Amino acid sequence: MFNYFLTLSFLMTFLSYIILIINVLIGVAFLTLYERKLLSYIQLRKGPNKLGFLGLLQPFSDAVKLFSKEYLMGFNFNYFIYLFSPFLMLSLSLMIWFLLPIIFNLWNLNLGILFLLSVLSSSVYTMMYSGWASNSLYSLLGSMRAVAQTISYEVSLALILITLILLVDSFNLLDFLIFQENLSMVLYLFPLFFMFLVSSIAELNRSPFDFAEGESELVSGFNIEYASGMFAFLFLAEYTMILFFSMLWFIMFIGGGLVFNFWYYIYIMLFFSLVVLIRGSYPRFRYDKLMSLTWKVFLPLSLLYVVFMLSIKFLVMFMLI
Repeated sequence: MFNYFLTLSFLMTFLSYIILIINVLIGVAFLTLYERKLLSYIQLRKGPNKLGFLGLLQPFSDAVKLFSKEYLMGFNFNYFIYLFSPFLMLSLSLMIWFLLPIIFNLWNLNLGILFLLSVLSSSVYTMMYSGWASNSLYSLLGSMRAVAQTISYEVSLALILITLILLVDSFNLLDFLIFQENLSMVLYLFPLFFMFLVSSIAELNRSPFDFAEGESELVSGFNIEYASGMFAFLFLAEYTMILFFSMLWFIMFIGGGLVFNFWYYIYIMLFFSLVVLIRGSYPRFRYDKLMSLTWKVFLPLSLLYVVFMLSIKFLVMFMLI
């Protein structure tokens, strides 16, 4: 009887995660349409509006077009790593949704922040492998720049998360929501929120920090040799991570009891719209300015916040003693 219930529990968990993945992928499809429409209005044009009602079928048309294209591969590619890297990138971006703090959680990870940092660090390898396996100088240069950028901003991102962990005393994302039930952290940690936002955009390789895909100098960066279905996997992985970070910004700095109602989704859409508006408003940075921003500005400030939070905790402990 015990084995029966164990098997049933495993099947229900597996089915729930499959449903979550399907919902995330469908959400990503419509978010790409939303981004194209929002960018088109920023640039004073209409955007996709022909296929279906107001262009709602455009993402599915793009998916059919990408997956039905003929796929060409060079004879000097490292085939296994070249084909495996997009699958691994998409798998990591979907695996990170284990952390979604909803009522019917699949796994309530007590060390969720460590799992988040582990997945973000592992995604660096997929960019490096995909750029190297293509055996192209352009893709290799793009992957090297992307890896350098991602690793640099992961340092400040981790220090900001350490500051929040010291404040909440937990690695569980659900505890962050409970901690902010009466007062959101964005109200008294706004500089930290701003640094976390900028570091996340740089981590996601989004404009104005999209140096891995600087078309003017890198010809699309590490994914230059990818086409059809493989490119679609890289594209889905990128937008899945953007959607997750939109949720993460809400959990870390807004929180409260909003996660179970309609306003939760409004905040996620606002954060995603902010990413799109930044893309449509700002030109690309210079690469040396990007690196100096994280090492000379964000790193000292985030370290100061860590020391400040530790000093407050030690002071409180001393007063209690």
